[in-house]
Amino acid sequence: MSIFALQSLAGGFLDEDLEHFNKNFDDWCIQFDSYEDAMDIVKTLENQEAIDIVEITPLSYPKYFFNSLQGTIYATREIDNQIICVVEPVMGASFRIAICDLKTKSVRLTNTRYKNIPSIEGAFINFGVS
Repeated sequence: MSIFALQSLAGGFLDEDLEHFNKNFDDWCIQFDSYEDAMDIVKTLENQEAIDIVEITPLSYPKYFFNSLQGTIYATREIDNQIICVVEPVMGASFRIAICDLKTKSVRLTNTRYKNIPSIEGAFINFGVS
């Protein structure tokens, strides 16, 4: 499961008006189901050499695939059809582990809160290991 988007070499994703680049990938950014479809649009744009076609997956951009996932994501990994993320729900809050189910598109935060990244690393690395 992946989608393709057009990204400026300077950063940002091409908006649906095909003129502006958004800093973050969101619902207003143009997206494609295949690389070929994206390439067809790039060929029609003026500054083709300044635009890259990027593939976005749940691992590379989980916020797009899981709309209810809030906050800043620091790390992701996939385990058994789930995307596991280290998340800071709001700036300055304790870090949490988010479990994003690829089948149901649901997001669940674990109850444990971590004060800093080093304290969550062990839990994140060993998450799902029996």
